Amino acid sequence: MRIDWLQFTPWAALAGGALIGLAAVAFALLLGRIAGISGILAGLLRPDKGEAGWRVAFTGGLAAAPFVYSLMSALPALRIDAGVPALIAAGLLVGIGTRYGSGCTSGHGVCGLARFSPRSLAATLAFMAAGFAIVFLMRHVFS
Repeated sequence: MRIDWLQFTPWAALAGGALIGLAAVAFALLLGRIAGISGILAGLLRPDKGEAGWRVAFTGGLAAAPFVYSLMSALPALRIDAGVPALIAAGLLVGIGTRYGSGCTSGHGVCGLARFSPRSLAATLAFMAAGFAIVFLMRHVFS
């Protein structure tokens, strides 16, 4: 593995992480909700009364963010080293995993760990271990 030092952007990464943290805190303080994407999206399938508006606004903001960013700076080049079948399989596995794990990396890893949730710690460790194992297998065993 090589690190492309020209593309290494620690200050941008720090700023992005800080913004995610601030958004999660604001979301919890203003709405009393956890900013877990899988739960927010799942709630759009059968929203409770008064729930659809903020869920649509949240997911719309996620979808609009790259367009807003592109107004200020060039978007980074998109490079995907997988075919369509692998992407479909990966998406299905992530969806199944979030269902079994009762949440996703944003809900458990960002919000749950900040609340010192033992369940979120276990889930985040499982997400990370599975990710490390799959990358190792795909790059070093099956390549």
